[in-house]
Amino acid sequence: MLAVGANGTAIMAALPTMQRDIGLDAGELQWAVNAYLVVSAACIILGGKAADQAGSRRVSLFGLVLFGVASVIIATARSPASLLSGRALQGLAAAFAVPGTLAAIETAAVPERKASAIGAWTGFLMLGFSIGPLLGGALTHFAGWRAVFWLNALLMLASAGGLLPTSDGPTGRLTGRITAFDWAGFPLLVIFATSLIFALRALAEAGREPLGFVTPTALAGVALACLLQVERRVREPLLDLSFFHRARFVQGTAVATLAMFGLLALLLYFNLEAQSPAGLGFTAIGAGLFLLPMSAGLLIFAFTAPSLATRFGLRNTLAGGMLLTVIASALVATAVTDEALGPLAGGLFTIGAALALPYATGPRLALSALSPTQAGQGSGVISACTFLGGSIGVAGGEIAFGLGGFAAVMALIGCAGAIGLLLCRRIAADAGNAG
Repeated sequence: MLAVGANGTAIMAALPTMQRDIGLDAGELQWAVNAYLVVSAACIILGGKAADQAGSRRVSLFGLVLFGVASVIIATARSPASLLSGRALQGLAAAFAVPGTLAAIETAAVPERKASAIGAWTGFLMLGFSIGPLLGGALTHFAGWRAVFWLNALLMLASAGGLLPTSDGPTGRLTGRITAFDWAGFPLLVIFATSLIFALRALAEAGREPLGFVTPTALAGVALACLLQVERRVREPLLDLSFFHRARFVQGTAVATLAMFGLLALLLYFNLEAQSPAGLGFTAIGAGLFLLPMSAGLLIFAFTAPSLATRFGLRNTLAGGMLLTVIASALVATAVTDEALGPLAGGLFTIGAALALPYATGPRLALSALSPTQAGQGSGVISACTFLGGSIGVAGGEIAFGLGGFAAVMALIGCAGAIGLLLCRRIAADAGNAG
């Protein structure tokens, strides 16, 4: 998860050098990012479903090995076509590795260790997101951009090797019978996810180019309506709509999605502000180094979230994280405006801790509403929702950044925290005992 998270943001720092070395045009440069996002979004629920049917250990191993192979393709790429093929293959690999590994934890961890294991899974994923820009910038500067993807391949090889000696158990055996493939639901899900990603990326330009936003939005709406109709009638649906009738699943997924909304918006627009001559004026590596306090907050509180939930209750822990997000957003915005680096470091640590709490505990709450045989599909749905939440954060942050600069982005993140705080009030008081 550390490598998967870092891969999602490290490429941002490496893109200018990659463009010069391989000769990417403007459209190909955009697709170097989009290919990964679109394929992973379109296939991640399929990956979760596969974990339920083929076994989460097998699916995890497949995703990790495929991610490593894709990373090697990118590291050795000499043309735009091979680079973009590798990025699309990475997206497909992530669609199997992310829900597969989460499902493996849900089905294999003993009850007293399950919360800590999920906290570690989410903590290292978020840590990867936060250190990605620093890692990508440093490796590109000192060793070249290809080193980013060689490192990915090595990490995936090590992770896959860790799964090989696992004895056949809950993560090694088939967890459900192989069912007929949902041939109607899968293409509709792909169309919906792909169209929604394109609509979100076009949102900032909707005023100048309305068709670029309206067309994919309409297509996403039609695909979603058809998908809902199909999945209600299919005997073995790819997307089990009954999940959304369970309050704990919806609540846990929603708070985790809001946390990812805030994290990706903060990472992108802090880097833009920090590296701008009109902003803090940092180098790419300097901006990445200054995010280390946030990385520390993410990791520390992802690991301590289970003990906090045991002591104070899961609902109170989630609500505390959302309240802290509101407060920390104001602290970070004020510190950046005043160029007060000491308070900024404290504010970044605080917002890292704040976002870690709901993201580390939300999936636990959501999965506690499902049976073990549904852990894979549930993990896929959770991952898909958090992924789309991050995309919405980036799209909304772009509009806010254009209207009011970095302070407006932090206000948007604060609003997401306030929505999460209201949502947490609806969580049952005994939810801390779930899962």
